[in-house]
Amino acid sequence: MTNRKVGIIGAGAVGATAAYSLAMMGTCKEIVLYDIAEGVAKGKAIDIAQAAHYSPQPTIITAAQTPADVKDCDIVVITAGVPRKGDMTREDLLMINAKIIKSVTQDVMKYSPNAVIISVSNPLDVMTYTIHRITGWESNRIVGMAGALDGSRMAYQIYKKLGYGAGQIGTLVIGDHGQNMIPLPHKVQVGDVPVADLLSDEEFQDIIERTKNGGAEIVKHLGTSGYYGPGRAVAHMVEAILNDSRTVVSSSVLLNGEYGYSNVTVGVPVVLGKNGVEEIVQMTLNTKTREKFKTSVESIQEGIAILEKNGFFDN
Repeated sequence: MTNRKVGIIGAGAVGATAAYSLAMMGTCKEIVLYDIAEGVAKGKAIDIAQAAHYSPQPTIITAAQTPADVKDCDIVVITAGVPRKGDMTREDLLMINAKIIKSVTQDVMKYSPNAVIISVSNPLDVMTYTIHRITGWESNRIVGMAGALDGSRMAYQIYKKLGYGAGQIGTLVIGDHGQNMIPLPHKVQVGDVPVADLLSDEEFQDIIERTKNGGAEIVKHLGTSGYYGPGRAVAHMVEAILNDSRTVVSSSVLLNGEYGYSNVTVGVPVVLGKNGVEEIVQMTLNTKTREKFKTSVESIQEGIAILEKNGFFDN
């Protein structure tokens, strides 16, 4: 990719941290931030651009005044959306965020028609599906950031148990990006050693629970959800695509018969490279994991059904 230009729509904590991480690594030639809140993208773009003075490679960081300024990007990251407020039902949140995503996606189609889209907005899997339906693009060009974050949270929990191997721990979480996620610690390695040889079943259970509640644990301390972890996870995916590194990352993608499902977006391991999703990795799941995966898929299908019921995709 010659331009190495990345657009980030939604310059809140996660979007801005992704931009900062990319600028520190010198991954892109250009990053453009856009946010609906006046001044937010501009202020953060200036701050990150000044920090980038000390990066290994220079990065041009600008703020878009309008969606039309987020143009000719190789990758567009969408973090736009509202968090769930106390009195909101799941249906309310779905409809509000789907409308935001629709408007943003239509802008991306118009101004960056050749981009790969990385979807970060929640509810993640349903919003990723929504982008597929709105664009009608080839499914490899739309990918949801889920397992990259959940996997890093799982690796952190494994490290906390072992006390060694930081940076050498495999990551594998499949299913939805929510309460039905399926961390698979027993499937990964520390260095060349299978984790199954290092931890007990009881320890595995604890790791799985802590991974699932990884976001909630941060909220408990901060009063808000984490953003360094998600921001870095986004940047990791951007790097894999821009560098065509063919990195295996669990991501929310549209299945077409893989794992026995079609027309649903769910987290599975994929190969990320210059075309976005280069390949969906097919793992053999045992009976118990297959059952959990089915529950996960069904929860995503329920969300999609809400949008269908409300006629969201009709026009």
